[in-house]
Amino acid sequence: MMLETDLLPEWLVRTFAAVMGLLIGSFLNVVVVRLPHDESVVRPRSRCPGCGKGISWYDNIPVLSYLWLRGRCRSCKKSISLRYPVIELITALLFSAVLSKFGPHWLVPLREWPFVAALVAITFIDLEHRIIPDELSLGGLVLGVATAYWVPGLGLVSSILGAVAGYASFGLLSWAYFKAKGRVGLGGGDVKLLAMLGAFLGPMAVFHVILVSSLAGSLIGLGYAGLLRARGGSDSLLSVAIPFGPFLVVAALYVYLLGDVLGLPLQF
Repeated sequence: MMLETDLLPEWLVRTFAAVMGLLIGSFLNVVVVRLPHDESVVRPRSRCPGCGKGISWYDNIPVLSYLWLRGRCRSCKKSISLRYPVIELITALLFSAVLSKFGPHWLVPLREWPFVAALVAITFIDLEHRIIPDELSLGGLVLGVATAYWVPGLGLVSSILGAVAGYASFGLLSWAYFKAKGRVGLGGGDVKLLAMLGAFLGPMAVFHVILVSSLAGSLIGLGYAGLLRARGGSDSLLSVAIPFGPFLVVAALYVYLLGDVLGLPLQF
């Protein structure tokens, strides 16, 4: 999907990608805060979570305003979560990484940047609220399928097969776990997220994502269970409640940006 162009200097294109990432990251902060509560992400304008006062544009410049105000609201002086600049910086880094991988192609702002932006929002929402909003997962699924025709090496058929493979694989695992344990192990949000990832990455990549996320989740889960045991809590991995969405996201970004895991082709 690479498209070389000499119309603009490379440094300018990369700077544009980073700035767009910062701006979109600022918007994602609004999404992360409001979407779980079914609030509008458009109105009202950004406000301090402490005193509720609207934030002026000059106090809402990504990263810079946070540093200038030393992480505090100008009005009430209450601390503002470090999550805000972190999301902005992560989004800027991912936008730059996507541009480095695919080049200045017209699909990048239409498909690839929205994809990674949705993954950032999903990660932080799932970490805080243990949910993955359908607006992001199903909306991303539709975008992935709708734009797959123009992606070399993927195509519409592979995108649909990837979505089906993602949904079916985790759907079956979730059903089997429920039958065996009598409780939900994998949430419906995780199933829909993997369907979205399959729509963007294709059916073969789905299994790479499952492998990497399962290994990472097991390692983190074992470490967390060990920490709980050291503190006098339960040492059972099954008793540890850790959202799986972030592991799926990290695995998907690994496969998406760096390639295969098993030395197998990611596409048919």
